[in-house]
Amino acid sequence: MRKIAIYGKGGIGKSTTTQNTVAALAEMGKKIMIVGCDPKADSTRLMLGGLSQKTVLDTLRAEGEDLDLEDVVKVGFKGTRCVESGGPEPGVGCAGRGIITSINLLEQLGAYSETIGLDYVFYDVLGDVVCGGFAMPIRDGKAKEIYIVVSGEMMAMYAANNICKGIVKFAEAGGVRLGGLICNSRKVDNERELIMALAERLGTQMIHFVPRDNVVQRAEINRKTVIDFDAAAAQANEYRTLAKSIDENQLFVIPKPLATDELETILIKYGVDQ
Repeated sequence: MRKIAIYGKGGIGKSTTTQNTVAALAEMGKKIMIVGCDPKADSTRLMLGGLSQKTVLDTLRAEGEDLDLEDVVKVGFKGTRCVESGGPEPGVGCAGRGIITSINLLEQLGAYSETIGLDYVFYDVLGDVVCGGFAMPIRDGKAKEIYIVVSGEMMAMYAANNICKGIVKFAEAGGVRLGGLICNSRKVDNERELIMALAERLGTQMIHFVPRDNVVQRAEINRKTVIDFDAAAAQANEYRTLAKSIDENQLFVIPKPLATDELETILIKYGVDQ
């Protein structure tokens, strides 16, 4: 079973990218569980046809700790198992603790059991590595592979570099490795070259360049992944290619984060002066 965490700057399209990639893997026959690690609880809605899934924390608050696995796991597109960690009530407590609570509960309830036969677990994680709770999937071996969703925008690249610093911190203790950068295009000038240069300097790869296509928005409006909405669309094939690249990936590294001036040099070379 491969345990993968998807990180990236807030608003970069992690949840959309994760769900569309998982849909492609599920189409390949892989058995997968998605664990949403965002208090907004929107990491699985496309897999569930837009249903608002009750979160682990909401379930615990309503029903107490005497739960069964089916109380917190819902089955979506092609059998994908879906979990939303949730968060505290607004203005109260730390959202990162919801991730810790959810993962611990899933372990106790046997969600990762060999009898279930999962091929993949995907953790869709909120924003940057901002606190110990949000770093939970890369601590203690909870996830072994990290993919960072990035674009050619400056702050997305800064966030990716910061996430790499977090990976380095936990690499030795938890065994986590970076599998690559996923460029979720914003149609920035020289974007492909920019992210390829960033990946090279970090010691990793751009595992796929996902072009911008309005079919993604149309699919989301219809509460579906692109593959579910229009399996023949060119964008569906992009996600299939990304899924295949992840499935076959053999390059896992401890990244080499850049100093700020090094990162800005890349931005200037490919972004500003072209």
